[in-house]
Amino acid sequence: MQIRLSSLLFALFACTASVATTGCKSLPPSKPASEWTAEEARGAAVFQQACAKCHYATSTHGLHGPGLQAITKIKAMPSGAPPTDDRLTAVILHGHGTMPGTAMNDQQLHDLLAYMHSL
Repeated sequence: MQIRLSSLLFALFACTASVATTGCKSLPPSKPASEWTAEEARGAAVFQQACAKCHYATSTHGLHGPGLQAITKIKAMPSGAPPTDDRLTAVILHGHGTMPGTAMNDQQLHDLLAYMHSL
């Protein structure tokens, strides 16, 4: 009984926590690597180097930071702000909350944003 109740509460919390972003609906799948553009492929490499230690790319489950699946396709980021390229850029470069800012050049940022749009 305790395990079943815990599972139910977890499912309810997970759905409630995602209502603002997904409404408990399935998120669109990420674009397969075999279909990435050159920009997206370079962006995936930037992500692996700068972001993967704290974020999952193809999951909404958090690691040390939130999972980023469909981050550009949802109505609001975990902070509640819409995920525009300008907002994503600000968070990437300047950080937010416990996330530190990440130094990268314009090309790396451009490629990373392209990759994030493929998620």
